[in-house]
Amino acid sequence: MQTAEDFGTVPGMVKAQAARWSDRIILRQKDLGIWHGQTWAELDATCDAIAAGLATLGMVPGDMVSILANTSREWLWVDLGAQYGGAIVSGVYPTDSADQLRYMCLDSGTRFLFVEDEEQLDKFLERRADLPDIHRVIVFDMKGLRDLDDPAILSLDDLIAAGRAAGRPAALASRSPADPAMLVYTSGTTGAPKGAVITHGNAVFAAVTLRDFFPPVPRGERLSFLPMCHVSERIIGAYSALAMGHVLNFVEHPDTVFENLREVQPDVFMAVPRVWEKIYSAAAIALKEGTAFQRACADAAMAVGRRQAAARAEGRRPGALSRLWARGVQRVALGNLRRQMGLDRVRFAATGAAPISPDLLRWFDALGIEILELWGMSELTGAATINPPGGARIGSIGKPLPGTELRLSDQNEIMVRGPQVFAGYHGLAEKTAETFDGEWLKTGDVGRRDEDGYYYIVDRIKDIIITAGGKNITPSEWENQLKFSPYVTDAVMIGDRRKFPTCLVMIDQENVENWAQDQRIEFSDFRSLTRHPQVIELIDQEVSRANAGFARVEQVKAFRLIEVQLSAEDEELTPTMKLKRKLVEKKYAALVEDMYKGG
Repeated sequence: MQTAEDFGTVPGMVKAQAARWSDRIILRQKDLGIWHGQTWAELDATCDAIAAGLATLGMVPGDMVSILANTSREWLWVDLGAQYGGAIVSGVYPTDSADQLRYMCLDSGTRFLFVEDEEQLDKFLERRADLPDIHRVIVFDMKGLRDLDDPAILSLDDLIAAGRAAGRPAALASRSPADPAMLVYTSGTTGAPKGAVITHGNAVFAAVTLRDFFPPVPRGERLSFLPMCHVSERIIGAYSALAMGHVLNFVEHPDTVFENLREVQPDVFMAVPRVWEKIYSAAAIALKEGTAFQRACADAAMAVGRRQAAARAEGRRPGALSRLWARGVQRVALGNLRRQMGLDRVRFAATGAAPISPDLLRWFDALGIEILELWGMSELTGAATINPPGGARIGSIGKPLPGTELRLSDQNEIMVRGPQVFAGYHGLAEKTAETFDGEWLKTGDVGRRDEDGYYYIVDRIKDIIITAGGKNITPSEWENQLKFSPYVTDAVMIGDRRKFPTCLVMIDQENVENWAQDQRIEFSDFRSLTRHPQVIELIDQEVSRANAGFARVEQVKAFRLIEVQLSAEDEELTPTMKLKRKLVEKKYAALVEDMYKGG
């Protein structure tokens, strides 16, 4: 099996795999409701054509290419094709505004911009005068643009056709493992996004390390749906699949994720906590709405699953008959639920990018789905630690991946050294220097390590709350407990330099609306729903449930509901659907102060 050194660069890895598995399917995507596959040989030829086409437009190795589109096979084609031609590739979230696109393109020095469709093209056109360095704009879907007459704008189909006519590119040999392959912009939770420079060596090492860590998976079907701009989907999702030869199934649209999940029934499923919370919420509601007999069967099967999970957590391996009995009970009583969730065939499930509730992991474990929590960041080219299959410790982020070193500083900050540590922030030498202590990357996460080498995240250094009484509180632990409720989507604990903690809560619109209808509660819109006394009482019960697991000084004494349904387009949320803590606290300052009235 080839090593990261054998592959060298991202194009080197893809070409080696294409030579090995020429006729095997690697990509699938729906066209007009039908799944269509692409072989390794076809993928390689498409990437060659894109590289050659860009060369005809004047692209040279080292040029910057940006992609503004939803996750799709075209996104991956352009990412790999541009790298075949020696370019550095940066992603722009499709939910970003025209001003954010302008910032990203100026900061990165973009020369070639790829956009998904007319809607995304409009963002460029709105700020075109500010982006004179963009040489060409290439559009994936020309629907609505057929009559466009602009020499700077062309279709992806035309680019590929021009590349095929020009022949194979000659730029592959010009890049080395030390050369930049991509910029991955940080989420911007604490200021302007920074472009993390990921080299070919970083990316290939990360992908190959995950390949060697994963257990064998028979079919190797995956679902690709998270934003490709994010390091999780780009490296842990797409690149590791390329390294393993797993089939990437691209969702039709962000709104069809759960429908496509049920269709594909993947063997490997990686999702952020928000997605796992949505799957759980839908399943929990479905179980509640079942017949008494169905609920009794499900409860009995979950009880069997919990006993099996508890035995594993204690380091005891249940006997063969016990395991066989558990699988049989879960298959009969919970098989239909797993199929409805789209997880009936899953063999490897993982979560990362944000903290997740331990109770949520225990619930899935009882269902027979072990979710392995991993930890990493853009600056680490994805993951640095992961829980071993069959040996996960709920609440931990697992152990370092092979070739990766971790240590704790005097302040218990987790520091990392390894081949996947990024090359620095683009154009920000001072910020880069601040991020390192010699060869060690300072992650900003406070952690601890147990006697068996498992690591645990306490919280982000900048997020730890110190109350007026001097008590240190880690808000993510309490927030994750509350988010286990099917009625809560997100929460932000407040309390730094305050007498006691409070909380701003974002409710789950669909589940709370369904609950309100069952209770025959009248409401006209989302705002009126959040203001209804019975809804407030519902969330109060969930807050009390969360409080029960914490010391009195850590318990939330008051809460308020955010009266606006937030989406990735709103400034309060990052594109990966994480609330920007400081911005939320500032924007809803009036609600915060209202909670502290009267002391």
